[in-house]
Amino acid sequence: MHRSAKRLASLLACAAVPVMLVAGCSGSDTKSSDDSSDAPSKSSSPSPTVAAAKFSKLPRPCEGFSKDTLATMVPKTKNKAGRQGDSTDSEHGTCSWDSSDDKGIDGTQFRWLDIGFQRYDSDPNPKIGSGEKRATDFYAKQVSEAKATSGAKKLSVVKTSGTGDEATAITYDVKREGNAFKNTTVIARTANIVVTVNYNGAGMAGADTPKAADLLKKAQAATKEAVNAAIKANG
Repeated sequence: MHRSAKRLASLLACAAVPVMLVAGCSGSDTKSSDDSSDAPSKSSSPSPTVAAAKFSKLPRPCEGFSKDTLATMVPKTKNKAGRQGDSTDSEHGTCSWDSSDDKGIDGTQFRWLDIGFQRYDSDPNPKIGSGEKRATDFYAKQVSEAKATSGAKKLSVVKTSGTGDEATAITYDVKREGNAFKNTTVIARTANIVVTVNYNGAGMAGADTPKAADLLKKAQAATKEAVNAAIKANG
C-alpha cells in the first residue's frame, strides 16, 4: 500500500531561529559646577562604530527558485506556488514544496524541498555587532545543527564554492517511518543574509532510492539561485 505523501511531507522541515534585536543605550557624563573647565571629558572619547548592514530586503521566499528549478526538483508537486511560512517579513521567510510521483507497481518517488531566508540588521551596540557578523554567527550555527541531525548516517560535509560569501553542504542518510531518505542541507551566506535549503528524497513501495550525488548537485544549484535572488531583491 502506498504511503501518504501528505503524511511524509512533514518528516523534514527547515527550522528557523527567531531573531531578537537588542538596542544598546548610552549615557552622557556630567560635571559638577566646581569641575575645572580644562579637565578632559569622557564623552569626548570616540565611540566604536558598527558597519551598516549591506542588505535591507529579502525576496519572497516562495519565489526564491525559478519554475524550471522547481520542475526539476519537485516535478510532481501539487502546489507549484509553494507553502509559505507564517512568519514571513523583511527579516525572515520560509517556503516548502513536496512531490509524490506514483509509478504504480514500480513504487513511488517522494521529494521534499524547503528554503529559509534569514536577514540581520546591524546593531549600534558593538557587543551585538554588524549584520554581517550576526549572519556569520547564524551561518555557523546552522551548519553545526545540520551536522548534529538525530539519526543521521553516512554524514558528509561538502564545501560549496561560488555561492555567496561562504557555503557548506551537509549530506546524510536517515530512516523515517521505515523509508530510507537521502538528505542534503545547503547553508549559504551573502553579507548579512543566510539562506538554508533542505532537499530530500526517498523511493517508496519498492521504488529505487534516489542517488545522493544527484540530490546534492540539484540542491547546490538551487541554493546559488536563491542567493542570487536575495542579492537581486536589494537592487
